[in-house]
Amino acid sequence: MNLPLKNPAIAYQRKIFLVIVMIFGVYLATTHADLAVETDAQTGSTSVRHPGGLLCGITQAVCYSGFRSGQHPDRGNGAVNPSDKEILEDLQILSRQCDFRLIRLYDSQTNSATVLRLIQSENLKIKVLLGAWLSAEINNSNCPWQKQPYTEETLAANKLQNAKEINSAVDLAKQYPNIVVAVAVGNEALVTWNDHMVPVDSVISYVRKVKEQVSQPVTVADNYDWWVHHGAQLAKELDFVSIHIYPVWEGKDIDDAMPYTIANYQAVRNALPQSQLVITEAGWATVASEFGARADEKKQKRYYRELFAWAEQMQITTFFFEAFDEDWKGNPDDPLGAEKHWGLFTSDRKPKDVVGEIQLKAKPHRESK
Repeated sequence: MNLPLKNPAIAYQRKIFLVIVMIFGVYLATTHADLAVETDAQTGSTSVRHPGGLLCGITQAVCYSGFRSGQHPDRGNGAVNPSDKEILEDLQILSRQCDFRLIRLYDSQTNSATVLRLIQSENLKIKVLLGAWLSAEINNSNCPWQKQPYTEETLAANKLQNAKEINSAVDLAKQYPNIVVAVAVGNEALVTWNDHMVPVDSVISYVRKVKEQVSQPVTVADNYDWWVHHGAQLAKELDFVSIHIYPVWEGKDIDDAMPYTIANYQAVRNALPQSQLVITEAGWATVASEFGARADEKKQKRYYRELFAWAEQMQITTFFFEAFDEDWKGNPDDPLGAEKHWGLFTSDRKPKDVVGEIQLKAKPHRESK
């Protein structure tokens, strides 16, 4: 696979960015060398800090989609998007009530373009990790919920759509250079159990295309275990590696959640010692037919508190999954399914237990502005 010739202006901008990162990394390494190895006081787990591990200087971030009851993104059957008023309400909740200054978007379609437009027009103090959603380009027989393989016609159409999506991500990153701080190519498109698998060579090709055209750093987001066992080749192409960690999905209850989280993170760190790591998903469901009593608002609150205490100590940008419950996800015949209930707020924007703690922590920062 041949790497296309660099646009000189973009290449220069990327070089400047990387020099800044290197200088910052040297600063951290020399002024905080005594913090290179951290031991969590509550769990006793040990993990190694990697210099320059923060994305735009922020530790606490959140994943945001914004689709309310009756709404959904385009995953092949068209989209029903929130209105400008609904999106603005969400952004004000996240930025003004909870003081989130960094959010993650999953695609570069109409809804995401609206989010970026409103952040700019309303002068909201929010930065964005922008996504480019990749649909299946090959069938994955290991997906437990997909009963029928995609047709060759569907896969071919998906490839065309993926190319369009990459172009949209590039366009939005260029249009909003002061808001979009990084671009994520694909989301869980590589892990063995997904329903939208894309070959790693294709992902690398998409990554190179984006890097050729934007000045922002470029990443790929996937499950921690995939990065541990298969991620070395792809990691070399990226400005940072984005990992997903879900203790509750893997049978852990709250007492084991942080030790498991730290162990997952450290496994990726050991496998990819030269990569900057960002946790782009970690969360706790509050209702789940799959999890029983492990799904709980008080447990979500505890996991949030302990996760960000550790992330702050380690200086790791971490995106909590997610801002609001989303009814469209998962099995439509199971309203109690886990996929629908990861939000800090319910789908009708009522705060869960954890929000009071988030707002209390955010209050001193808001008052100091």
